[in-house]
Amino acid sequence: MSRPIALITGATSGIGKATAYLLASKYDLILCGRRKSLLKAIEKELSSITQVKVLSFDLSKSAELDDAWNGLEPNWTNIDLLINNAGNAHGLDPIELGKISDWDQMIDINIKGLLYISHKIIPSMVQRKKGHIINLGSIAGDDPYLKGNVYCASKSAVHTISETMRLDLNKYGIKVSTIKPGLVETNFSKVRFKGNIDKATKPYQGLKPLLAEDVANIIQYVTLTPDNVVITDLTVMPTAQASATIINRGN
Repeated sequence: MSRPIALITGATSGIGKATAYLLASKYDLILCGRRKSLLKAIEKELSSITQVKVLSFDLSKSAELDDAWNGLEPNWTNIDLLINNAGNAHGLDPIELGKISDWDQMIDINIKGLLYISHKIIPSMVQRKKGHIINLGSIAGDDPYLKGNVYCASKSAVHTISETMRLDLNKYGIKVSTIKPGLVETNFSKVRFKGNIDKATKPYQGLKPLLAEDVANIIQYVTLTPDNVVITDLTVMPTAQASATIINRGN
């Protein structure tokens, strides 16, 4: 390949999609997600700028990942930049009322999915002694909030996995970065509240939240550091937000 390759999970919408458009000028892209029609639409739009491969599978299912990965031509499997963006929140319940199905979905994507795709890509980075892994966490991993229990725990795990990745991969010269956004207005809340628009829009009322493009710009910035520089841990919030729970809504 004449250009470096970036693989982005959760690329069908939100931060993942915005990042794909920003990185297309520099990288060939592998875009991963469950909604094939949306991936193909992005592929069509970006194909005049760069080479694009789309992989449609459920990241929480390692067998589906195996099938998708095995279908790639060998020259597409040496990934230079891995962006572990895929993640979700399901429900907002106190621990005693939590639904096991919600817990499973958050743990399966936010933790296991990140590990599954990283397990595919890291060996090649180790062999070549080069590469950059960017894991999308959340301020919720450092600053848990009421009823956030399993979601907050999953994002805390992302932070810890990133830290230990950096320790394990240091001797190979592989960069590991964690980006932890605050309130970002994407489909995140629509998924959390299972399509309830009233509940989904409430977190963003009374303030100007981050947009997917804002976080994508941060991701791009993190990729542009010189070889001897790595941004290890970056937190970004809208100006109106001071913590997970302290937000100026203009009241």
